[in-house]
Amino acid sequence: MYSEDEYLWLSGIQHFVFCRRQWALIHIEQQWDENYRTVDGHIMHEKVHHLLNHEKRGKLIIVHAMPVSSPKLGISGECDTIELIKDENGIALPSLNDKYIITPVEYKRGKPKEEDCDAVQLMAQALCLEDMLCCDILFGFLYYGETRHRIKVDFNNALRTKTENIIKEMHDLYKKQYTPIAKKRKKCNACSLKNICLPIICRSKTASNYVKETLALGAEK
Repeated sequence: MYSEDEYLWLSGIQHFVFCRRQWALIHIEQQWDENYRTVDGHIMHEKVHHLLNHEKRGKLIIVHAMPVSSPKLGISGECDTIELIKDENGIALPSLNDKYIITPVEYKRGKPKEEDCDAVQLMAQALCLEDMLCCDILFGFLYYGETRHRIKVDFNNALRTKTENIIKEMHDLYKKQYTPIAKKRKKCNACSLKNICLPIICRSKTASNYVKETLALGAEK
């Protein structure tokens, strides 16, 4: 169990899966920069979170911007949307005086990615909900703004295990305050931190080696 001051941001999981260095620059070194993609993503999430916190449509209740956390995993954050569907096979929610099937829905700009970073983030949200509500959540949805279509994500054992291992690795790196070295890849061109990360310059040298080389040159002079 983690204490609250050890919690990591749930939203950082997507950064971590996309690029360990990007995550460390944001969450360890507290560096950030915007580009069109990040601004567009913020606008989409603001639209979702500015909706009424609760909507009711027949047997469906929609909850927006729901805070979630897990002491077991040591993460906290918000779910964009939680859909509660009244169903006898669901879990009992005393505050609503009925049983509901719980489904998290995460909103993303653009279109589905080659990596599974979005699915892992959604899985982490489900794990938090399961801890909080003592239930099992079998699936969720990812909605993409470019395609205006949502994709079902099954919360199978493989995805659960991968997500738990990723969160543990995040805690290990954060505890060490370690920023991985740069690895130049095609996706670097779309990264908002490209000008901070400097993947081409930094990929072959660590900061400690750079300092040693600089000091050695100074000594020679």
